[in-house]
Amino acid sequence: MPRMSEQPARWTQATVYPDMWADPDDDPRDQGVSPDGELATLQDFLTGYRLTLRMKCEGLNAEQLARRSVPPSTMSLLGLVRHLVEVERDWRNWISDGDPLPKLYGERDADFDGAVAEQAVVDAAYVDLEREQAATDAAMAEHPDLGERVGKDGIAVRELMVHRIDEYARHCGHADLLRECIDGRVGQ
Repeated sequence: MPRMSEQPARWTQATVYPDMWADPDDDPRDQGVSPDGELATLQDFLTGYRLTLRMKCEGLNAEQLARRSVPPSTMSLLGLVRHLVEVERDWRNWISDGDPLPKLYGERDADFDGAVAEQAVVDAAYVDLEREQAATDAAMAEHPDLGERVGKDGIAVRELMVHRIDEYARHCGHADLLRECIDGRVGQ
């Protein structure tokens, strides 16, 4: 019987738990032992969500990564990656007492608007993301006291760490839906 919809069938590579993205034994986010301490726990959650975003994007070509969700939205997986590049950069502005770093992709929403189906744009986005994550991590490493207040606004390092986790977690939820619309792949 032919399919009644152009929507992709649900797909998963998991065999033990077919409704999950990866079998728990093969999940690269599971390091086995939970970290000790609040800072290490926050960093572990951030690392997990960063990896989840990459997992949601893996195996897709430039056209799929740039595919918009639902008009008039400009949201796409590539747009999310570019948005998180800008967000990482902006978090360093929160830490700094100096002049803010300029946006990489231009004016408001250029991160999403410029997410076009070109491999060079995809490659640049991933290079930018790695660089900005490393720079933000390095800046944050200078402030290991979660109660310390930093930047012009005196934001607590703890609040900044939680906000970083929140931002990635929220966008991983978006990425779940975007990926399912592309090829039916769903995940945990």
